[in-house]
Amino acid sequence: MMNTSLDIKKTAGPVATAALLVQAKVTRQGVDTLVPQLRALIAVIYPDATLQAAWSETAQRVYAYLHLAGKPLLDSAAALKLEQALGASSDGVSAVQVSRLENVFDIAGASAGQTPAFHYVVEMDPETGWAPELASWYDTEHMPGLAGVDGCIRATRLLNHDHGPLSLACYDLVTQEALGSPPWLAVRASDWSSRVRPHFTNTVRTMFEVMPCAWDMRG
Repeated sequence: MMNTSLDIKKTAGPVATAALLVQAKVTRQGVDTLVPQLRALIAVIYPDATLQAAWSETAQRVYAYLHLAGKPLLDSAAALKLEQALGASSDGVSAVQVSRLENVFDIAGASAGQTPAFHYVVEMDPETGWAPELASWYDTEHMPGLAGVDGCIRATRLLNHDHGPLSLACYDLVTQEALGSPPWLAVRASDWSSRVRPHFTNTVRTMFEVMPCAWDMRG
């Protein structure tokens, strides 16, 4: 699935929301507290949602995705409501932020069907004037190329309309060694990549460990 509008910006107004992203500062033990709370909340608010959660030991952060059926139109108040509920009830969890995510690219990878152990996320804001070309590069060369590397299960690009950099490029991986494999490095080393990558700003790259107890497989 490719994005047809290449210069999308953040908006507080209604967005076709593929997922709500819960970001929080949390220890590994705190994830075990947060996950049941998330499941209880979505059972009431979004009963058709699926949950996927991954945690970074280095960053001591969790990214939990609540994938919503039907991509409902949600404004920023919907994210704030969940954010306040979690912030008020979660022991051992701090700096909770909830963001609406719009899906602009989604493709099965060479290892589709396998169970992911790692979730790699590259977040960035396009430099002013570079959003169209960066989106075109991502959607026509970079993400299809990386998805085709053995060890990549799924490649998805999302737009964050609330907290953090605008663009999230997400890769579900069998092993984290896929990032250093020759095919992966070859995709990253293309001429187009060399031209556009300097125009990333506010870049954050994080390798997360998938939480098997909170990784519901989706189609």
